[in-house]
Amino acid sequence: MSALPPPIPAPVAVPAPVNEQDLERKTVELLHSAHDRILKEVSKVIVGQKEVIEQMLIALLAGGHGLITGAPGLAKTLLINSLAQVFSLSFRRIQFTPDLMPSDITGTEILEETTEGRDLVFHKGPIFANMILADEINRTPPKTQAALLEAMQEHQVTVAGQTFVLEEPFFVLATQNPIEMEGTYPLPEAQLDRFMLNVVIDYLAEDEEVAVVTQTTSRKAEPIQPIFSGEDLLRCHELVKKVPIAEEVVRYAVRLASATRPHREHAPDFVNEWVNWGAGTRASQYLVLGGKTRAVLQGRAHVNFDDIKALARPVLRHRLQLNYRAEAEGVTVDSLIAKLVQTVPLHPVAK
Repeated sequence: MSALPPPIPAPVAVPAPVNEQDLERKTVELLHSAHDRILKEVSKVIVGQKEVIEQMLIALLAGGHGLITGAPGLAKTLLINSLAQVFSLSFRRIQFTPDLMPSDITGTEILEETTEGRDLVFHKGPIFANMILADEINRTPPKTQAALLEAMQEHQVTVAGQTFVLEEPFFVLATQNPIEMEGTYPLPEAQLDRFMLNVVIDYLAEDEEVAVVTQTTSRKAEPIQPIFSGEDLLRCHELVKKVPIAEEVVRYAVRLASATRPHREHAPDFVNEWVNWGAGTRASQYLVLGGKTRAVLQGRAHVNFDDIKALARPVLRHRLQLNYRAEAEGVTVDSLIAKLVQTVPLHPVAK
């Protein structure tokens, strides 16, 4: 009797190659479809402030850091914590105080008993998280403020000569209280420039404040459901950079930023009169990057002039330094930017 033939091996499943275009398309669809869901989840605990939430989303989806300016009690901390939950990000809150030291943020080496005897062991500080809330950042001295600079720009920290890479995605969202300025340490221009947007939170309208009071005094807020993951967010960062933009729109963003620089070519007379220092090149970059993100959120495949205009105030307001004459005449940064948007032409003026 002849032996049975050996069994035929089952075919090995070969994974299908990843199609980058399909992945990008799925990310666009995820982002656009999730936009309303994100607003719905955040609105479980935050009433109103739609423009503020939109601007915070733009910063996160573009991979930029955010500065939030507003009076106490306007739910700045709650908003940031809610966004961290929506994006499934690890969250740490650092309360900045005058006695805070850099090592309190980055971490420190502690002498401990190990298997090899006594040795210095590095204990990570709160900076090692995906989303950092730097609460009242202007209340701590410049030495401690500067500890954030390397982390914000390089996404790493250096302690005792050793470099530690931070986990991606990484965001710093800092808050400032514009009322109590006594005993504070205003952020230097070099550090302010690291923030993509300066988002201003104002008081709620009466109906919205009634809704807040009613909601918070009658029941416990519903839990926020995560919608995105950190990996989704990193894909969004790459996707946003690939959004097409016409050269004329880029040139408009550049002209808008350069028009803030006093005594330069094409600077308006009111800028020469009221501004000490204007915005740098990073402002132009963030205008374009923010415009791309806004376009994707609205389901568009291209950037238009309105996207750049909408980002003008949050991108430029912390990059302009007004002089004493502007202060004496009651000119604010926001009113100057509004005047600038009306003045700078969409297309270059022929010479």
